[in-house]
Amino acid sequence: MNYSQSFSESMKICGKQRSVLNAKKLHGHLISTGFISSIFLQNHLLNMYSNCGLIEDSSRVFDEIDNPNVFSWNTMINGLSDLGMIEKARQLFDEMPERDCVSWNTMMSCYFQNGKVEETIKVFSLMFKDCYYPDLYSFSYVIKACGSLRLLKLGLLLHCLVEKFAYGKAPFIQVSILDMYVKCGSVDLADKVFKRIQSPSLFCWNNMVYGYSKAYGVGRAIEIFEQMPERDTVSWNTVISILLQHGYGVKTLSMFMEMCSHGCEPNSVTYASVLSSCASILDVQWGRHIHARIIRSEPSLNVFVGSSLIDMYAKFGHLETAKRVFSNLSERNTVSWTSLIGGFAQFGFEEEALVLFNQMRKVAVASDQFTVATVLGVCSSRKYTCFGTQLHAHSIKIGLDYVIPVSNALVTMYFKCDNIQLANHVFRYMPLRDIISWTAMISAYSQKGDIESAREYFDKMPERNVITWNSMLAAYIQHGHWEEGLKLYKVMLLQDSVIPDWVTFSTLFGACNDFASLRLGNQIIAQAVKSGFDSDVSVANGIVTMYSKCGQFEKARKVFDSIIFKDLVSWNAMITSYALNGQGKSAVQIFENMLTSGVIPDHISYIGLLSGCSHAGLVSEGKYYFNSMTKNHGISRSSEHYTCIVDLLGRAGFLEEAKKVIEEMPIQPDSAVWVALLSACCTHGDSKLAEYAIKHLQELNLKDSGSYVLLANVYAETGDLNGVVKVRAMMRDRGIRKNPGCSWIEVGDTVHVFTADDASHPQINEVHRMLEEVLKKIDGTGKYVKDYSASRYRGCHSEKLAVAFGLIHLPSWMPIHVMKNLRICSDCHTVIKLISLVTARELVVRDANRFHHFRNGTCSCGDYW
Repeated sequence: MNYSQSFSESMKICGKQRSVLNAKKLHGHLISTGFISSIFLQNHLLNMYSNCGLIEDSSRVFDEIDNPNVFSWNTMINGLSDLGMIEKARQLFDEMPERDCVSWNTMMSCYFQNGKVEETIKVFSLMFKDCYYPDLYSFSYVIKACGSLRLLKLGLLLHCLVEKFAYGKAPFIQVSILDMYVKCGSVDLADKVFKRIQSPSLFCWNNMVYGYSKAYGVGRAIEIFEQMPERDTVSWNTVISILLQHGYGVKTLSMFMEMCSHGCEPNSVTYASVLSSCASILDVQWGRHIHARIIRSEPSLNVFVGSSLIDMYAKFGHLETAKRVFSNLSERNTVSWTSLIGGFAQFGFEEEALVLFNQMRKVAVASDQFTVATVLGVCSSRKYTCFGTQLHAHSIKIGLDYVIPVSNALVTMYFKCDNIQLANHVFRYMPLRDIISWTAMISAYSQKGDIESAREYFDKMPERNVITWNSMLAAYIQHGHWEEGLKLYKVMLLQDSVIPDWVTFSTLFGACNDFASLRLGNQIIAQAVKSGFDSDVSVANGIVTMYSKCGQFEKARKVFDSIIFKDLVSWNAMITSYALNGQGKSAVQIFENMLTSGVIPDHISYIGLLSGCSHAGLVSEGKYYFNSMTKNHGISRSSEHYTCIVDLLGRAGFLEEAKKVIEEMPIQPDSAVWVALLSACCTHGDSKLAEYAIKHLQELNLKDSGSYVLLANVYAETGDLNGVVKVRAMMRDRGIRKNPGCSWIEVGDTVHVFTADDASHPQINEVHRMLEEVLKKIDGTGKYVKDYSASRYRGCHSEKLAVAFGLIHLPSWMPIHVMKNLRICSDCHTVIKLISLVTARELVVRDANRFHHFRNGTCSCGDYW
């Protein structure tokens, strides 16, 4: 017995060390001593060979056993399981003359460890049918299987069985049940189990932190984390990952520093999360600091951390640095290559990305679904259509064409290359589709302007998430169907499984901007506050823009000031707000504040700034900033910038200088530039230069009636009636019709629309009477000399009618907001300015170009528009 015991211990040690040479020697020694017939030692021999991965030797030993016992069978099944030979293990299991509980547990473990989770549950069910009583391990395997498959109902039944078998207080089982409830999303039940455990392990605490983050958000997860009596690296990695996944980039870095201060050493998982955090907040200095720390603390750069560094530098656009890290890696995997290729693709270096992909194919690294999907994204232009088609064929060859990410990328690529037929073909033959697949089709049809097809795919979706709803919502609002978009939003709110996010609210504010509905905007703001998204910088930026386009620039400024971490979009929104509302000096001040805060302006910043200077007559400031944008910030001037400077010079009467700017433009002037010059000619009555501008507009084949109306106005102001007739004949010959002017005002729940000479509104007679009364008061001021006969005020423009309607229905303390689709004429501007004087009311009119704030007989534009 002592000899057998000594031999068995030697075989156990050999198995643990996986020493093939010693295993053979022990087997030979066992034969030479004559102990080979001992079933006890034969079973240990089986186990030793299995642990060494010598399954063929195990099989020979098993076949030589005259009467293998249950332990022999279990050992052989376990050996086959460890090598992933599931079918042979199951065949052996079915051949067993008798089984014990360990046999069933071994088979369940075999399926679970090899990813056949459903089969684990089936074996447990057979175990019950064959009247075998499960033990703790049986329940552990099947409960883990329920957690992996998110089968909460079955998990609850198994929990009841555990209690029935009196296993409920076993720590081993409690941990499995807690893990199952967390994975099934039932954190309340997990919490009850957690509170029953006398001394929860770190695994339990870490699981609860993760579960609370999924169910209740970051705040509750941090609370549980802070209650932990001790923490390991997994604990810190869990909370760092949670913060990163919820978009708290700065807090992620703070938590990393706290982890280090507690003496817990980061590992490769920690560094990967922290590097991703640096990329998410675009903080390259922090990224370099982490990189330096890795170099100091790690003896060598492993491929996992190296790939994270490549990805971070690539997202910063530091492609040469990313390439150096890539070159210094001793080992490169698919993730390394894909991160580098993706970086070059993201910043428009398509050629380099494709060269890298070809280099990857030449080395012994296989492309995966994400590599192929990334490169297909590069091919989403007609220039690379041929390469994209070849890559499609390559994906078929390597068996990735039906993998969901690749199929989604193919759909997007073909749509962007205007090959709708092939895009539909790929989508139709996808064996499996996820939400991204459907959303890709919705977005693609939306970008093509085919809203009906986009809605058809939306309605066919088997399930939808908030991203899908946002895509359909954006499709409606971006194409001007704001009413349909708002109806869709109401349906979205009725869905139990969908909660609006910051993208939803940012999109909805777009609808308010288009329609300039302050009432609707305030309702959406209230819902954003209720949902807790009002502090999100993107939502706050949307609120600033919404208030701006509703003429509420003071409220826009309050929201802007409340944003703690302002981004470039925040500053641009406020600059544009002041520009749109005629507050040019304030626009300049905000721009200077932005520079002082260290934020670098972009081309949009300068469009808003130059527009503000133009509307306020700040000629010298406008010329200075127009020159400095290239000199100080290296921003190339676009057509929009030239339009602003031409408008600025033209409004100020420097028509020849404006013409010279156009003639010296390094790019081809577009219609907006010539319209700006034409508008200035109208203001200053220069018919000759107006003809010059209209000639160039005709060469651009402009169909907009506004330009021709401006030219006609120039002729009319100078008394050239023949010129007016000539313009009208020109419009008639070209089939161009003047856009009818209309104005609208929101009163209560209704938007009231008026047109020139309107007789359709049910209260039009009351409106005319109110307008007549106000015009008589204006007559009394002596500041308006035109004769107001009945035909005069009945034939007035729509904005006067809308203002009169507001005077009737809105209380005296409330400002009257009127929107108009065309530029306000000088007569209406003068009249509304005087209405504000005689009624002591604040009037706000938004025309096609800007806002006019009328108070006490003056306008915010200073009669400069």
